[in-house]
Amino acid sequence: MLSNTTKMKLINWWPPMLGTGISLKKVSSDLSRFEVEMKLRWYNRNLVGIHYGGSLYSMCDPWYMFILVANLGKNYIVLDKAANIRYLKPGKGTLRCVFEVTQQQIDDIKEEIDRVGKKDYTFLCEVKNEEGEVVTEVDKVVYVRKKDFDWDSVNQKSSVS
Repeated sequence: MLSNTTKMKLINWWPPMLGTGISLKKVSSDLSRFEVEMKLRWYNRNLVGIHYGGSLYSMCDPWYMFILVANLGKNYIVLDKAANIRYLKPGKGTLRCVFEVTQQQIDDIKEEIDRVGKKDYTFLCEVKNEEGEVVTEVDKVVYVRKKDFDWDSVNQKSSVS
């Protein structure tokens, strides 16, 4: 049977990753930390010879959702909701990004969702070049809610106010 980390590394063969040259390099055994890189290739560069912006976003897209799905458990629904991307410098060469949610953050999210039912969480992704300079920032908004969230009570509260 394959380990969770081996299963996750199979994502390198998923067409959106393979087609952009994004590669999952390291994943923690508890699936709370992912290290991803993307080398500049002929097929992921734009007209002016730097990393294509869509590939930079794709590099940041699924990881925080994966972390929360794996660590919150089956009683929660986790979905990517929104993103905001800022290009700070031209992306050249090999770019890297680390995605991590600490156990304390996971525990805090569980506690809050158990109390309030649903919430959006924003995580900052910093894509860095080989010199360690941030070339792109992405704010990833991830929606989390309890599977048994009581929509009727929310709708009643909002119709009263």
